[in-house]
Amino acid sequence: MHMPKRKPFSGSRRGLVVAFDVGTTFSGISFSVLDPGVVPEIKGVTRFPAHNPSDFAKIPSVLYYDANGAARAIGAETQLPGTIEQAENEQWMKVEWFKMHLRPNSYASNLASKHIPSLPPNKSLIEVLADFLRYLLSCFKSFIKETVVAYGPNFWASVQNHIIFVLSHPNGWEGLQQSYMRQAAVLAGFVSNNINDQDRIYFVTEGEASLHFCVNNGLVIGENEGIIVLDAGGGTIDLSAYSSSRSEKGTTFEEISRSECCFAGSIFVTEEADLYVQAKLKGSPFYDDVSAIKDVFDRTTKLQFRSSQEAYFIKFGRPRDNDPALDIRLGQMRIMGSDVARFFEPSVTAALSAIVKQCTYARKTVTSVFLVGGFAASPWLLYKLKDELRPLKLKVYRPDTHVNKAASDGAVSFYLDHFVTKRVSRWPYGIQSVVDYDNNDPEHRRRGYTLCNLSGRLEVHNLYRVILKKDVQISEEQEFRRSFSRYTAFPVRNVSFDILRYKGANENPEWTDVDAGMYTVACTVTADVSRILHTTHRNPGNAFPYYQTRYDVILLFGLTELIAQIAWKEEDGVERRCPAQVVYQ
Repeated sequence: MHMPKRKPFSGSRRGLVVAFDVGTTFSGISFSVLDPGVVPEIKGVTRFPAHNPSDFAKIPSVLYYDANGAARAIGAETQLPGTIEQAENEQWMKVEWFKMHLRPNSYASNLASKHIPSLPPNKSLIEVLADFLRYLLSCFKSFIKETVVAYGPNFWASVQNHIIFVLSHPNGWEGLQQSYMRQAAVLAGFVSNNINDQDRIYFVTEGEASLHFCVNNGLVIGENEGIIVLDAGGGTIDLSAYSSSRSEKGTTFEEISRSECCFAGSIFVTEEADLYVQAKLKGSPFYDDVSAIKDVFDRTTKLQFRSSQEAYFIKFGRPRDNDPALDIRLGQMRIMGSDVARFFEPSVTAALSAIVKQCTYARKTVTSVFLVGGFAASPWLLYKLKDELRPLKLKVYRPDTHVNKAASDGAVSFYLDHFVTKRVSRWPYGIQSVVDYDNNDPEHRRRGYTLCNLSGRLEVHNLYRVILKKDVQISEEQEFRRSFSRYTAFPVRNVSFDILRYKGANENPEWTDVDAGMYTVACTVTADVSRILHTTHRNPGNAFPYYQTRYDVILLFGLTELIAQIAWKEEDGVERRCPAQVVYQ
């Protein structure tokens, strides 16, 4: 199936869309000028303060803070010798891997929790992320003013109040993480605090952004064929499976298996190496050099490693530094390739396990895996995936362009091209509710009933009303709804209820008191229902009046963000709707 062609921008005024890929270790920016009638092109920001242009247009996701919580150096500036010396003299705190603090609790692993550096004591996660985003925005603004000169000196001023921002995040991030990122973007000055202004912020998973990158770089999928896009980054390995179809609207893609997210990125290879070196040099005069050895391994050995049969040498000291018992000679530490392979093993195993899992649940036969992301540049990772997946008849490909820009370039394409039209639900979603007691139902008898003081009805609590099941393929406009009634002593004006996500093994969860620890609050939905017609009833036992409010909860899961609505019927039978607010805590 041929690669779809991008259409000319149909807007009436010139605009700008920019994507920020805040990675665990490195970050990048891509953008596109939106010119009416012109086919948009995706470009990357290639200049940053103190940045070496040969570093593939990405900068370290690192900040230095002083004791007062002020950011003193960010990005490539943190690697300048003068900055490092000043940071040591003035005891600045180095903050890195801050993105990993965003991870959902359900993804916290012993490895991730153990190694993630702390945030400054006087800064919140949102504030740190905002500081970094503010810096990226200033870099982007400078780059646009310096390079986009064809539209005149006032181009930035003409578009800055309607710039579209796209933020990419790992597949495992959900609504709560998106809300934190949105708060940070507002604090960074992307948009104002106005709700409507915040509509200019879009989110896309790294897996979906990577698919868009692959499509724009020549990915072709055959009929009835499935592919996996594996985005191997610094902190996470994200996998998404897709198939394509052709319609009158052009080529589109459908997710064919629920996405996966593994905390097994390249930083954990470095951490395994660090543990090895610490254990080997413990008690020796070279123990103080562990940090330097780790840094050299991260910058060179890890990237070059390609054979478990060779020895690798890490230069960290002076020619007179020697200790044959510790494999140190002429200021270099020798590490056998078999040991380096073991450093990679947890990440390789996690990636392979996730690939097999996606193939198992995919709606179509998966034939290929496309490897992108910064970690994808590793020759060893590519070799191991090819070698292990060959018996499964899975081919592994890696685009020959800069795979470390997949997320930011793909995020811009997500906004421009919007190739994906269906996504797969990762969990069941529903609402805890009550049901009329039925003495013939053994589950009801086992739980017993509760008398409703308002209506006099006998009720059973802890019913889980599923709105969306797991592993359902969802189109973007597909609605999922459930009808509810609320009994109150007075006419109700506002409703608020939790959307529960079930992460257990039960394929058909029915009761929240079974496997109770697997139910978590995905979000809270609130809505003004004062316009809904209430019906008045009387309690048959005491004749006291009470009010019943009937409405439908409508949820749209098909987009990259959850949308909620409330619907009800008027007396004439016409359905009315109002938007509901989705709140994450």
